[in-house]
Amino acid sequence: MSVITEDNVRGVGGENLFKDISADGDDITEIESMCMNCHLNGMTRILLTKIPFFKEVIVSSFNCDNCSWSNTEIQSAGRIQDQGVCYTLKVKTKQDLDREVVKSDSATTRIPDLDFEIPPFTQKGALTTIEGLIDRAAAGLQQDQTLRRANYPEVADKIEEFIQKLQKLKEVESEFTLVIEDPSGNSFIENPRAPQRDEALTVTKFTRTMQQDMQLGLRADDDLEEEPAGNDIETMKDEVLGFNTNCPECNAPARTNMKIVEIPHFKEVIIMATNCDSCSHRTNEVKSGGATEAMGTKITLHVTDPSDMTRDVLKSETCSLSIPELEFELGMAAVGGKFTTLEGLLKDIKDLIVSKNPFICGDSSSSDRFEKLQAFGEKIDKIIAGEMNIHFILDDPTGNSYMQNVYAPDPDPDITIEKYTRTFEQNEDLGLNDMKTEGYENEN
Repeated sequence: MSVITEDNVRGVGGENLFKDISADGDDITEIESMCMNCHLNGMTRILLTKIPFFKEVIVSSFNCDNCSWSNTEIQSAGRIQDQGVCYTLKVKTKQDLDREVVKSDSATTRIPDLDFEIPPFTQKGALTTIEGLIDRAAAGLQQDQTLRRANYPEVADKIEEFIQKLQKLKEVESEFTLVIEDPSGNSFIENPRAPQRDEALTVTKFTRTMQQDMQLGLRADDDLEEEPAGNDIETMKDEVLGFNTNCPECNAPARTNMKIVEIPHFKEVIIMATNCDSCSHRTNEVKSGGATEAMGTKITLHVTDPSDMTRDVLKSETCSLSIPELEFELGMAAVGGKFTTLEGLLKDIKDLIVSKNPFICGDSSSSDRFEKLQAFGEKIDKIIAGEMNIHFILDDPTGNSYMQNVYAPDPDPDITIEKYTRTFEQNEDLGLNDMKTEGYENEN
């Protein structure tokens, strides 16, 4: 058996992917098969390989020695996934064009900036790069241009103009968006920073529709039963729900996304995020997914190491916080509900007190006040850098705030949790004194 060469596995864009995915010891199967170009026999080479942080795929490469025609395809080596997947990539630099892409037959490829879409099942699956995907799309549009120029010259000119726009994307003169939506869940865009989060790449899972199930052969074509509503709580946990609202900054129509998230060793919370396309204002908010607890909770963390900055923190809108070493206390509604890390919460505090404080600029500012706030900001920076040990206290009368226990399920030696009975004033602030949940039906 001859050894497969690097030239056998190349995308339309000329990128070389074989050296990235093949490894010593991979078995390559060779099958003699007919060439679809000259109808003589050529050789198909098949390689089963694993893409890091993704799954196993089958790469097949055909090469005809008679007419030099070659073709490369990719198929998933696994089953159709339980949910579909949608990758949204913001291409900002030329380095992003080198990201590897697995595009299955059932995937839809879109470039919203050009109003361009490649429907599912119109191309074979491919293992390529972003650049290769663009070149492949341009090559597909270029195929019948000669015939079009003879019969429909105006259409040919428009298509040629669009091909030039596609090719210009490779210069990345401005940011553009690439979307790959695959109901089978078997497509993939590389995250070069894996296992860390990629800010430019958004991955969302979704439940297939009845039509998508039919396209994938998971449901009979004559199955016309109505799709279940999917309003149960388990279905909602796996979906990102959205509703229309207005931007709190410019009042333009915007969309708020909402998702139920379960925090380990705690409870469920609802995360809401709003992004305004008009003014680019972004907000996020966390709501408790459960009822008000019978007792309040006071959580005290002794910060002794920089690694404490990575602890997850859930601060409800009713939670106040304090840092005794800085003689600092922040009321319950100052920064709203947050689900972030301790570092993120400290940065929000610094922005609120220092960066976004209207009383340190303009006519109302004074040098003394400005210096004190700047000194406070420097102390926050020292805490984040691990140069200052403090006690960070979350006091939530509703009991709906949380600090991550990195030793869970064992006790955390640096965290102290106290339960307490709310005072009348706290119940009054929360509206609980006038809330009657038992025996109200007997009242007139």
